[in-house]
Amino acid sequence: MKIALFGANGQTGRLATTLALNAGHDVLAVTRRPKEFPLSGPGLTVVEADVRDASAVTPVVTAVDAVVSTLGVTFTREQVDTYSVGTANIVAAMKAAGARRLIVVSSTAAYPTRRTGSTLALRLVEPIITRTIGKTVYDDVRRMEDAVRGSGLDWTIVRPSGLFDLPAPTDYVRGVVDPVGAFTARIDLADYLLSLAADSTTARQTVIISTTEGTPTLWQMIRREAAAS
Repeated sequence: MKIALFGANGQTGRLATTLALNAGHDVLAVTRRPKEFPLSGPGLTVVEADVRDASAVTPVVTAVDAVVSTLGVTFTREQVDTYSVGTANIVAAMKAAGARRLIVVSSTAAYPTRRTGSTLALRLVEPIITRTIGKTVYDDVRRMEDAVRGSGLDWTIVRPSGLFDLPAPTDYVRGVVDPVGAFTARIDLADYLLSLAADSTTARQTVIISTTEGTPTLWQMIRREAAAS
């Protein structure tokens, strides 16, 4: 299978690229900064392209079996449109190239819903984040989802929760289900994205992925994010 992966130089993108290559797939890893991309090897083509540049996106999605977007933007109070503009360019390019399978990463925080096993801390903190420092990001995530649903492609929208790191995939919860807890391991998300690229049974569905093993507490996650900023 040949996969075009946008946002390849992000943490989830690198993991998805590694898993895809290990599974024997060909990967077009799309990044604005190819010199910073740490991976190499057979089956990998690193493509320098800005998803906001429509002319740069079109050649990337030609003759691929699936397109995966792991685009991400850090929280900011400035206006954000990378998700919506970039995804609109991907959709237009796929239509022009005749490509059909599209998988995009969204977020459960953009559409708060009932969570099995959610804590009081999560119920208190998440609304504050989504309405303050995360507002511009989640506003654009929702615009992205609207563009994907209206694309006419064989799309799947994947909504993880708060991302954290584990060394290997777990027996994660996935599918058209309620989120469980507050977190999703990046390696689980990468593993699920790869499985969806090869399986179109979730076409035109919005799916959830939740990690239930080895998860941090909400306060541990906040401290990690503060230390990394």
